[in-house]
Parts: sequence; C-alpha cells; structure tokens
Amino acid sequence: MTTDDLTTALRNCATGIYPLEAGVALLISHATFLHRADFTAQFITCGTSGDIPMAAIDWDAAITAQRAGELPCSGGERRVLELSASLAAGIPVSLRDTITGLDDNNVARLLAAIRHASGNRPTLTGALSNNPAQPTGNWFDLRSIPIHFNHGPGKIDS
Repeated sequence: MTTDDLTTALRNCATGIYPLEAGVALLISHATFLHRADFTAQFITCGTSGDIPMAAIDWDAAITAQRAGELPCSGGERRVLELSASLAAGIPVSLRDTITGLDDNNVARLLAAIRHASGNRPTLTGALSNNPAQPTGNWFDLRSIPIHFNHGPGKIDS
C-alpha cells in the first residue's frame, strides 16, 4: 500500500469522528510516521468495508512502544505522535511537555486540529485537499495551511 493509499484508508476509517479525524490529520501532516515501516507494520491495521479501503492506528500500542524506547523518535516526532494520539484516542498527554519545543508550523497544525476536533472545521484557503484520491468536502490537509509569524508584540498574520 502506498503512503497516499494509506492516508486515504486512515481518513476513511476516521470519517465522522472529529477528534479521530483531527488526530489522524495531525499525524499525516507531520509526514514522518506513514513513511516508517516500523510504524506502519506494527501499529496500523488495514482492511476494507465493502470496497472502501480502511486503516486504523493502534494508538495505545504506538504510545506504549514509543515510551518504552521501542519506537525511536526525535523530540518533534514524539510530540506530534503524543498529541495525535491524545486527540484521536484520548491518551493523556502533558501539554506543558509536548507543546514546548514545537516549531511554528506544528503549532499551527495542532491549533487547526484542535479546532477541527471541537467541531469547528477549518475553512482556511487551501486547507481542503484537492487530491481526487482523498475524500472531499470535510477533510483538511494541515500541511497546506499558510502561516506566517512575525514575533513582535501583537504581530501574527496568516
């Protein structure tokens, strides 16, 4: 299964459950874990519902492995995985520890994911996927969110 096919299958399986959609989208947007065979082989189960491809992440097992040192991650990868798992599966995470150290792009993706999980689905220009292989209308691609930061007081523009 290609990464694009896996992305579609994960989104298909999560559709309609906003926190799960948000967690899956955050993990997809990081563009690391779906390219790692150690992650996809151990923690993602693929199947179909009728003829619709489906895939689900075993969030508990992934976080357990990561915390036990069995899923090596950089600091940023660890943070994104833990935040994605928290949104998608309710796995407790310390926001103090995970948010500290995120770069501006990942903070913007996290904020968009939180808004989505709360039912405030993003309507940012360019945020909806135009890929015909992906569901349309309610999915968003967090990688495409244009964010620009000017770190002066009160100067954030998007």
